[in-house]
Amino acid sequence: MNREPLMPRTLLASGTFVAAICIVAPMPAATSPTLAAPPPALTAARARPPVDTGGAPYTAADVHFMSGMILHHAQAVLMAGWAPTHGASASLRSLCERIVVGQRDEIVLMRRWLTGHHEAVPEVDPSHMMMPGMDPSMLMPGMLTAEQLGELERARGRDFDRVFLRYMIQHHQGAITMVNQLFAARAAGEEETVFRFAANVFADQTTEIERMQRMLADLLFERTN
Repeated sequence: MNREPLMPRTLLASGTFVAAICIVAPMPAATSPTLAAPPPALTAARARPPVDTGGAPYTAADVHFMSGMILHHAQAVLMAGWAPTHGASASLRSLCERIVVGQRDEIVLMRRWLTGHHEAVPEVDPSHMMMPGMDPSMLMPGMLTAEQLGELERARGRDFDRVFLRYMIQHHQGAITMVNQLFAARAAGEEETVFRFAANVFADQTTEIERMQRMLADLLFERTN
């Protein structure tokens, strides 16, 4: 199985920039994975020589990852879909359009993969994500609670930009945590589609986190000047 090398970018930050991000968007340690390098298990998987086995078998961890990421992506699409109606800036609307298009396409891929392996496909109802009292333990890493979604839905203009960026950084970091968990599980992430999809999630969302951190820092400096 030939695998494209994954090259996530290293975060670039001055001392002032890091301080700004910490003030605006402090993240719990449990949901802040290291973004400067791919997970060790992914590095090891890439280093192994390809073996023609007729296709690596998938595991329960692969199913959990694909099912959970459908829910994770659906919430990101919900959040990004508010940008045009909530007074988001042009730069944020552009980012949100990319998120909506890209993650909708990936949801189709994940649903097709689960269906093709005769696994249950989760039904996603965005209205359920807004229900108060939702058990946070039922959420995938980085996903917003109903209260956090409500805060974002009520925000407008520059406030929407600020709240969106803070929460979408959290959301993307959670997706990277899910990739780390996948490749840490025994024999997981070997199936070709799962491997390539997880590697792309890691690379794409690392890059988007960097972009959103810069945008968030700009908003902070704009408010203080």
